[in-house]
Amino acid sequence: MTTPTTGRPQTAYKVLTADQMAALERDGSFAGAPVDVADGYIHLSTADQLTETVDKHFAGQSDLHVAAVDLGSFDTSLKWEESRGGQFFPHIYGLLPLETVIAYGPLERDDTGKVKLPVAG
Repeated sequence: MTTPTTGRPQTAYKVLTADQMAALERDGSFAGAPVDVADGYIHLSTADQLTETVDKHFAGQSDLHVAAVDLGSFDTSLKWEESRGGQFFPHIYGLLPLETVIAYGPLERDDTGKVKLPVAG
């Protein structure tokens, strides 16, 4: 789904380790992975960017999870910024609250190798 005024997706995705996913569930928010903390914001990817993000930044890792984040829940703390290959990525400058996560589950791939998006349920 995209936002009508910007054409940008309303949902983005955060890849988390099992420990990070457990912390998000336990604490009700997530301050970011080490790379997020170092960069000063939480990195998210759109559905179209997700598989490339996993392949580039999480290669060889197992027990990963994907959280679908409702971008409409954020105000000025959400910024779309140019990054890899000139693409614009959503970044959260602040915490990722659990209540903004609309679906999550273990990272799985389809028959073509594309990361499957989590389904609410």
